[in-house]
Amino acid sequence: MDARQGRRRGVRLTAAAMVALLALAGCGSDAGNDSGGAPAAVERNRAGGAAEQAAGAADQAGGAGEQGGRKAEGSGAGAPDLRVDQRSIIYTGTMRVQVDDVDAAARSAIATVTAAGGFVGGDQRRSADADARAELKLRVPAAKFHGVVEELAKLGRQQRREIHTEDVTEQVVDLDARIVTQRARVESARRLLARASSISDLVSLENELSRREADLASLEAKKERLADLTSLSTITVSLVGPDASTADEETEVGFLVGLKGGWKVFLTSMTVLLTVLGAVLPWLLALGVPLTVLLVVLRRRRRTAPPPVTPTGPAASLPPTAPPPVPAARSGP
Repeated sequence: MDARQGRRRGVRLTAAAMVALLALAGCGSDAGNDSGGAPAAVERNRAGGAAEQAAGAADQAGGAGEQGGRKAEGSGAGAPDLRVDQRSIIYTGTMRVQVDDVDAAARSAIATVTAAGGFVGGDQRRSADADARAELKLRVPAAKFHGVVEELAKLGRQQRREIHTEDVTEQVVDLDARIVTQRARVESARRLLARASSISDLVSLENELSRREADLASLEAKKERLADLTSLSTITVSLVGPDASTADEETEVGFLVGLKGGWKVFLTSMTVLLTVLGAVLPWLLALGVPLTVLLVVLRRRRRTAPPPVTPTGPAASLPPTAPPPVPAARSGP
């Protein structure tokens, strides 16, 4: 602190000396120019302007010295970093637990999360006796994340656990700074809008204010989203019955795998074919049987119908008579 005060005093004394020298120069010019009052006034104005510039330079130098002293102090002491409990961290976890009773374990998991101050974000269950499954999406406070994970692991035999963390402290700090700046821009646009004097200025300022307010709302929404993710962690728990496979199905290749897949497809196709046949069979019985009976009756009638009667006797053996000849047309006289 003593060194900074000494530097400030030195800068101020230097500025005062410059002002005094400029004032003496102005007085000398007044004495030498008794008959020229206007030039003397001009010189005084110039001297006053130079004095003001010198004072401004002194203030700037003093501010720069103060900033330099602060930087020196900061670099010497070291910038303090945020502690772990002050950082913004997003926790996400995935678990798979094998239990004897899926429904009872799901109720216990929901009770544990509720007691910790969280809630259920999703609940999907499939009841199939010993192969039942339940997938719960749980939201718990970040401070109680690890404790809830341990409690959920005690519901049965834990088969898998994955925990991921993401530090978003820099994003939160950046959003805070951008929000402060954007709020200042919005207030500035509102002040300019209040002083608008023409319709064109009014319209342009309203559009600018709307754009700035929309940007501010977007930044605040991002901050709320990060605050929700950092304050409430997400745990996805899969509860499976005792007959469920102990590991996820992995991608396999080979002849037996292809044969197994083809057999499953064949059974599925036959099931679909039989289903379609069962749906069409009543219509075939209702319409096909009467049509078949009708066709059989018509064929029998055609077989039993008598043949057509043909003429018999001498007249039947005579050849058909030819038509009489047509007389030729006469030519002219």
